[in-house]
Amino acid sequence: MNLLFVGDIVGKGGRKAVKHLVPELRQEFNCQFCVVNGENMASGAGLNAKCIKDIINDVNVITTGDHVWDQKTFEHEITQFKNVLRPANLSSSQPGAGWKVFRNPACGDIAVINLQGKVFMKESAYCPFETVENILKEIPPAVKCILVDFHAEATSEKIAMGYFLEGKVTAVLGTHSHVQTADAKILPGGTAYITDVGMTGAERSVLGRDLDAVITRFRYGLPRRFAVIENGIRLDAVVVSYDPKTGEASEIKNISRMASF
Repeated sequence: MNLLFVGDIVGKGGRKAVKHLVPELRQEFNCQFCVVNGENMASGAGLNAKCIKDIINDVNVITTGDHVWDQKTFEHEITQFKNVLRPANLSSSQPGAGWKVFRNPACGDIAVINLQGKVFMKESAYCPFETVENILKEIPPAVKCILVDFHAEATSEKIAMGYFLEGKVTAVLGTHSHVQTADAKILPGGTAYITDVGMTGAERSVLGRDLDAVITRFRYGLPRRFAVIENGIRLDAVVVSYDPKTGEASEIKNISRMASF
């Protein structure tokens, strides 16, 4: 079986690229399941019901990260969507779910866990290692495929999580940095790993934002509005191949495609 995971979607251009490219990629790589990180879908900061409805027919699950509540309406909207997750290691009093088992006729049950890192991130998140340990105890033994979106800043924390979950999950896929890393691999325990999947946003940009504004901020230290660039969009993703009987991954492929619209 194959599953497609798409890196952080940035803005309207990113959503448009998902609608154009995801159906093609699913067909090309015979992917029965698709997960996207959508925490930057709404003008580059957070997400909302309108953005989710824009891509909902093309994906199976939407994960998030530290910007999940940037749009003020979303804490009231998230409960409308059964296939949208927020980081599991946030306060249990926050709305939404951090993990779920999704039933798919084409590939069986798949558990998706959304975690947020602590190093260089918001202090409100609990320990992601302890959180995922507890979640794994709750997942029914019959569910063999387990995918973890680890939305974190520090490469060391992501790598540590990969080895911590080696042999326990199908894939540990890093998000947040918007830069696709070159370390995609299958760990000896049968877990697919990559430090960061990348982003779905403007190729000629700084993490999806306007070049001039960001460079001016770095060069002169002056405040600037970092506008989202909505054209020249590149979609970064990975395809993970796994055995549905054991949940062990056998291959992980980096993908980077320009959208033609």
